[in-house]
Amino acid sequence: MDRHSLDAMLITSPKHVYYLTGFATNPHERLLALVLPRGEEARLLVPALDYEAAQAASSVASIHTHQDTDNAYEILGRLLPSGMAALGVEKDDLNVNRFEAVSAVASASSYVDIGLPLREMRAVKIPEEVERMKRAVRLVEDVLRAGVSLVKPGVTEIELVAELEYRMKKLGADGPSFDTMVLTGPKTALPHGSPDERKVAEGELILFDLGVYADGYASDITRTFAVGEVSDELRRIYDAVLQGNLRAIEAIRPGVSLGSIDRAARDTIAAAGYGPYFNHRLGHGLGMDVHEYPSIHGKNEDAAIEGMTFTVEPGVYVPGVGGVRIEDDVLVTASGVEVLTTFPKTFVSIGG
Repeated sequence: MDRHSLDAMLITSPKHVYYLTGFATNPHERLLALVLPRGEEARLLVPALDYEAAQAASSVASIHTHQDTDNAYEILGRLLPSGMAALGVEKDDLNVNRFEAVSAVASASSYVDIGLPLREMRAVKIPEEVERMKRAVRLVEDVLRAGVSLVKPGVTEIELVAELEYRMKKLGADGPSFDTMVLTGPKTALPHGSPDERKVAEGELILFDLGVYADGYASDITRTFAVGEVSDELRRIYDAVLQGNLRAIEAIRPGVSLGSIDRAARDTIAAAGYGPYFNHRLGHGLGMDVHEYPSIHGKNEDAAIEGMTFTVEPGVYVPGVGGVRIEDDVLVTASGVEVLTTFPKTFVSIGG
């Protein structure tokens, strides 16, 4: 706030409110706001129905509420300092209507985006956050293990998705961290394909991409398997992706550019002849959101920092043939990297 001469910051993203105060909620269309005036105590504005939960969980002592019949922004205006030269806001979180409602009650001369410093803070995890992520990883790997045991010719992609998401809840996860993906045969060549009634068949690949939330933190894993015996080409694709995954992980240590980690995988896959078929970034930040800062792509020269957590997920997708993606969750450590996911990556045949 001093560096950018901000008189106050207005935090409206529920994830950032949780990160800064310990209070987690989904306010839906209602206003949730954390006001941080420079040199004064923080103020938290919550829907009235969340008041008791906020009192129990929030580190903020000054908690204010609004009823559904109130104009929540008028109440917010009374919590903001008057005569502000600059107010920090999360521009990614405020749509036009909400920004106009804020600006109508805030007496600020200018509005400064504070999204990046918040994202950078979240990118470096403290040990407690890492432990929560490890629990999310353990849970999703147990779910994947159960799902793999159900694979057999004739079962549909969507049936497997239903079983996986049922087991997430049964094993103690808060829920999936994104739409669970199970793809078979030529559909494995679709990086963001949609599961449907297609049936598992021998001689094809099957790809699982899934994650869970646990204690407010996400996991994300992808593994690809053969069903019975598959072609030599599919085996070659698998080996190229696996080597790209391993080379990228070997390249991770504090201080290296994030782009160099992507290039370690990409160069390996290109050398195997599949460069044009690796058509997405290597990975993404992981934490309270399943996709967060940083983005691990070849042109990102930001440095890897101890405590960062992100995915390493190279893939090769050959239209009409099939695709392979192998995704791990990693933590940058003082000496290099810790791979949080432990599910085996060797090429195996299941369900045949």
